[in-house]
Amino acid sequence: QVHLVESGGGLVQPGGSLLLSCAASGHIPMKFAMGWYRQAPGKERERVATAFDGGVTTSADSVQGRFTISRDNAKNAVYLQMNNLKPEDTAVYFCNVRDYVTRDEYWGQGTEVTVSS
Repeated sequence: QVHLVESGGGLVQPGGSLLLSCAASGHIPMKFAMGWYRQAPGKERERVATAFDGGVTTSADSVQGRFTISRDNAKNAVYLQMNNLKPEDTAVYFCNVRDYVTRDEYWGQGTEVTVSS
């Protein structure tokens, strides 16, 4: 079992920035992707960005140019730097680990981000 703990959410004004962090512990898979998803009120959970263990990253079109995902393999941690935040970025953000081999997925408890003036 993988345990994920997110931090860094909060209330920010439009145009502001936040840094989300997620640390993984427990039975860490040998090869895995780490990523961020978000779920806004009344909407389905959507992928925000993914960091693969080879260094490749991908992100959703809606956040490209504003959000940057990074990963620290030594710490089993993943980060999401969010700049130029917009009200539509308001959501609960979830950290995700996906095992390449078993395809098992693990989720954090979520951290709330509110963008409002």
